[in-house]
Amino acid sequence: MSDLVAVWEISLPDGKHVIKFEHGTTSGKRVITVGGKEILRRDWMFKLVGAETFKVGKANCKINIDACSGFMYEYTLDVNGKSLQKFSDNQSKIMKTWVLTIDNIPTRVVLEKDTLDIWVNGAKKETTGEFTDEGTETHFDFGTKSAYIKAVSSGKRREGIVHSLVVDNLEIPEAKE
Repeated sequence: MSDLVAVWEISLPDGKHVIKFEHGTTSGKRVITVGGKEILRRDWMFKLVGAETFKVGKANCKINIDACSGFMYEYTLDVNGKSLQKFSDNQSKIMKTWVLTIDNIPTRVVLEKDTLDIWVNGAKKETTGEFTDEGTETHFDFGTKSAYIKAVSSGKRREGIVHSLVVDNLEIPEAKE
């Protein structure tokens, strides 16, 4: 019988990660898996509440275990010191993501707007920047395809800079994560 009590998904530049937490309230067991790989196991824990800390890539994560009423527990995930909701909201502001299929391979391209790093399927890419009349183009290696991320001003102060992925002269629509 599985003691799975919580499942979360977080989006990081190197990909999406599924975190599963098992909590055996009779055995005291705690198990954390990330992407199907067990990263933490504790057996015979007598204290059923508390916290477990671990890393997913460069992100510091903490699962909080709090008693509600009787033998009911609440499980929350903090990422880099923020609640999962606040972390996800912040990630959507600092990351742009595109999902496309290249040569029958599902491909995820991520731009970290705060560092201007580009990730393709979890691998950080070497880039070359180029100034244009409209803004900038950041070129990167994308197999046999030519690819770049174009950054242009929206002309509106509230919107700021608009980023677009262009692969073989085709603009790819942004994915919502």
